[in-house]
Amino acid sequence: MKKVLMVLALAAAFISANAQVKSVSAAEAAVQKAKADVDNPKKADKYGTWIKYGKALVDAYDAPAGCGWIGAAKTEVQLVSNNEKPVSVEQVVVNGQSMEKEIYPTRNYYYTEAGQLAIIEVTKPIYDNALDMALDAYKKAAELDTKHSKTKDITGALLSISGKFNEDAYTAYTLGDVVKASKYFESAAIAREAEPLSQLDSNSIYNAGFTAWLAGDLDRAEKFFKRSYDIGYYGEGGETFAKLADIAEKKGDPEKGKDYLEEGFQKFPQSQSILVGLINYYISNNGNTDRLFELLNEAKKNEPNNPSLYYVEGNICNQLGKTDEAVEAYDQCAVIDPNYAFGYIGKGQMFYNEAIKYSEQAQDEMDDAKYMALVEKFEISLKACIDPFEKAYNILQDEQTKIAVAEYLKNACFRFRTTDASYQEKYDKYAAVVAGAQGQ
Repeated sequence: MKKVLMVLALAAAFISANAQVKSVSAAEAAVQKAKADVDNPKKADKYGTWIKYGKALVDAYDAPAGCGWIGAAKTEVQLVSNNEKPVSVEQVVVNGQSMEKEIYPTRNYYYTEAGQLAIIEVTKPIYDNALDMALDAYKKAAELDTKHSKTKDITGALLSISGKFNEDAYTAYTLGDVVKASKYFESAAIAREAEPLSQLDSNSIYNAGFTAWLAGDLDRAEKFFKRSYDIGYYGEGGETFAKLADIAEKKGDPEKGKDYLEEGFQKFPQSQSILVGLINYYISNNGNTDRLFELLNEAKKNEPNNPSLYYVEGNICNQLGKTDEAVEAYDQCAVIDPNYAFGYIGKGQMFYNEAIKYSEQAQDEMDDAKYMALVEKFEISLKACIDPFEKAYNILQDEQTKIAVAEYLKNACFRFRTTDASYQEKYDKYAAVVAGAQGQ
């Protein structure tokens, strides 16, 4: 799950916008004043009263977060914050990334090593449910606006509230609170669906399920993944099918899980999650994997010239221990499309992993003869991975994938660099590629 926030680079563009952020005391006073109008029977039947109340609540939500914005440089934040100083500063690690955490009375700012604001964590909100209250206020305004004269204003507010819920969800997710993240994603979807905006937020629905699944809340996860399935939003690579199958399996209904996997396989035959799920199902339930090949053959009939289907077949055979059949399938990828790199990658990974297996077995072998036999198998498999990896490297366009393949080649050629000058040359080449990618 990724989130990319678009930000402007010029601090000047934000000075006027952030100057509108109210102080905590001013924001709270504005809410109390607007609430008095809402409680006044003479004003409570006017949509403007509720719009004003909703806006005051949104301002109250924003105020404790201060003037910072995601992507801002620390100097920019200081500029618009009148050089407000944090109470304390800590060095922390978030998702494996080192960050500087500035602690303020109402919030924490997390800066990357490059000095950019990456996370805004509100620790002392004015109201715990300010956005929920604002959402209800705008819903009431829409209900009273029978002539739809303020539809544009209300829809804009609902869209903004949904976005703020999403930001809270990603913040909670980044900080490791997936339970809270799931609830925020749900709220984001609810806000988008509110009238008159009435938009389906399929991404938030899926993410609500995904974070609930991470939290181990199977009932909640199933609820949102089913909704995602019903609206035809299947996630990246058909993950909705894989997750629903996993939930069904954990709830004791593997047959239901199998049905999800088979349907998902028809739509996303390259999905490793779905493929592994099917293999595990057939092996653990009846040992019959013929159905996997039946499904694959059905897909081939529809797309006979799709090399990725043979790549999938190679993966199936590989995971079932059918090495010769896997090689044949991987090689067929190049027959169909010589520029399809993943057939070579699959073949290379299979032999590389086989080499690792023999190496681990050799380390545990006490008998000298058996040890040497395993070392021989290790070297044969390791050499076998080099040619397909090199073929993949030479035709790949994606730089990150090329670097990953270079890493495999560097490791494999290292073993043979003292036995043949050509391996030393190859090792030097690919080690340089990997070192360049790492900035060394």
